[in-house]
Amino acid sequence: MFRMRRHLPTLLWLSAALALTAAAYWPGLHGGFLFDDYINLPSLGAQGPIDNWPAFWRYITSGTADPTGRPLTLLTFLLDARDWPASPYPFKCTSLVLHLLNGALLFSLLLRLGSSLHGEDHARIRRSAAIATALWLLHPLFVSTTLYIVQREAMLPATCILAGLLTWMHGRELIVRGRTRQGIAVSVVGIVGFTLLGTLAKANGALLPLFVLLIEYVVIRPRRSIDTPNSRSLYRSTLFICGILPAAVIVAYLLRVGIHGMAEGNVPSRPWSYAQRLLTEPRVLMDYLALLWAPQADSTGLFNDQYAPSISWLHPVTTLFSLIALGTLITIAFAFRKKLLTLSTAIGFFLIGHLIESSTIPLELYFEHRNYLPALLIFWPVGEWLADRRALALLKTTLTWLLPLILAFLTYSRAQVWGNELTQALIWARVNPDSPRAQANAAQEEMEAGRPDLAAERLQAWLARRPNELQISFNLLGARCMTGALSEADMAAARQAISSAPNASALLAHWLDRMLPIAMTGQCQNFDTAKLLDLIDAGLHNPRLDSPASMQDLWYLRGRIQLAQAQPDAALQDFKQALNLAVQPSIALEGAALFGSAGYPIHGRQLLDYYLQIRGRTPKPGPGMPTVHEWVLRRQNYWPHELEHIYRQLEADAQHIGQNQAMPAAASPNTKTQ
Repeated sequence: MFRMRRHLPTLLWLSAALALTAAAYWPGLHGGFLFDDYINLPSLGAQGPIDNWPAFWRYITSGTADPTGRPLTLLTFLLDARDWPASPYPFKCTSLVLHLLNGALLFSLLLRLGSSLHGEDHARIRRSAAIATALWLLHPLFVSTTLYIVQREAMLPATCILAGLLTWMHGRELIVRGRTRQGIAVSVVGIVGFTLLGTLAKANGALLPLFVLLIEYVVIRPRRSIDTPNSRSLYRSTLFICGILPAAVIVAYLLRVGIHGMAEGNVPSRPWSYAQRLLTEPRVLMDYLALLWAPQADSTGLFNDQYAPSISWLHPVTTLFSLIALGTLITIAFAFRKKLLTLSTAIGFFLIGHLIESSTIPLELYFEHRNYLPALLIFWPVGEWLADRRALALLKTTLTWLLPLILAFLTYSRAQVWGNELTQALIWARVNPDSPRAQANAAQEEMEAGRPDLAAERLQAWLARRPNELQISFNLLGARCMTGALSEADMAAARQAISSAPNASALLAHWLDRMLPIAMTGQCQNFDTAKLLDLIDAGLHNPRLDSPASMQDLWYLRGRIQLAQAQPDAALQDFKQALNLAVQPSIALEGAALFGSAGYPIHGRQLLDYYLQIRGRTPKPGPGMPTVHEWVLRRQNYWPHELEHIYRQLEADAQHIGQNQAMPAAASPNTKTQ
């Protein structure tokens, strides 16, 4: 009973913070899927529902982000759906639960860190941990992580790192108490095990050894030494192998990327160079800190394509100031690590957390969700100051209650926006006036809401500024179709955009795929398959869209249009051209199925025959999870089985329409696949 009473205040603090967080996020649970959700989540049903073990293994190894494929993140999506399409509500609920779990783990970590500083002053330790945890849990900046479903991949590394730090600290304490072997084993599990687990969620999980070293040398070792020489020697060897060596590998890799990048200069498919990125990221980090310490109800959200790179130290001038500020923070963190321990630890944790995504690897410049992990300890200094009631007790007590309530209100306001897709899109368009992505997204939501006239007005104004923006000109076509006012000038603008666009990514293929049934059915006046084909041909003649992936998408869509125009011979040639760019069995099977559905089974069989002739040119999978996925497919004999199935279906279709011909022996799908 006494033990329960001692822990009751702790449980009450934590429960209150979690309940307030859940209430603040509640309005946002009813929002929809967004952007990268549509790229990552459809794999839940790409090959049918995931209702058996073979389907499970194909799905869990299908990831392409990072060399690991992030299978832990994919695994958690199965908690919410096992097929696609699906409802976004369960996904968002699970992400909120994960956010609350991370808050509980952070609270536990801060209790342990506080014990290293204050010993038996349990009241102060609880207050500090509760305040810092509440400020992190309730901060509105993390709405765009928690309610953006695909960013569960940013939340799970935080879960693994928090769990790993707690496990390692428990193991270290066992060593201090004389249980060396057990402590070493627990420490290794904490560092190595959770590093591996976190990396399977996202590459940021690999930063756990650096966080361990930070806390070991700044917080724990000066206050909780290991007295036994043998135990100390064994622990230091363990820390060297499990902590220092992995940390050195990570730092060396980032330096290597930076050196090679500076030598290469420009970054493919990016509007900035490596040098410009390195100049820009200090500004980005200062902007992140400003958002953390001066939170707002609105933010740029998911749209950061308008973020201007730094061209030189003085362009913009904030580049130099940010470099000076970053250097000052690093100096303070190192020079005052004893006097300002919590501040130094928070700064170090923040900078380490940004090592992978905000340094030399040429990712996009800026995203809010990148702060979820680095900001875990950012409010620990505030919690420590407010928890010390020896001076300014009334002010600190007032702030202890007021600050979380202010953050809860801001988070609630932002969550309300995330719960309404139209409002969200319009606000983001207003906050990001120079972002073509934000304007195109707002126009799409206006069209969904039955106001294509507003969408057309918005996009027309932007087209004059950015005539080469695909997402502007192509969405304008959609808006004009809905208003019945599509003109030749609109088509000319779309042709110009696709003829000169620097890249297309998945945007172009997605839009063309969506417009194909509209062109086929005549739903849009003055827009038919011939005009859609004209746009694709313009893209094929764009020398800047010369990547195999972009070209393959265009040739494949061209074949679909030819098939819609009852030109099976031309469609077959286009599908073959798509296959030649990158031999993939999925392309051949999908094209053959389309031929069968359109009533041309012989052409479908010819496409499969052609694939079997050139399948020896199938590119080898990349390192990491793609190789594992390929092994799973071979183990399941997946592609030969699918080929045999589609051959049989095409044979049945041929018989049904009176074209009964024996399957050519040379086309047997049972021969060995690559």
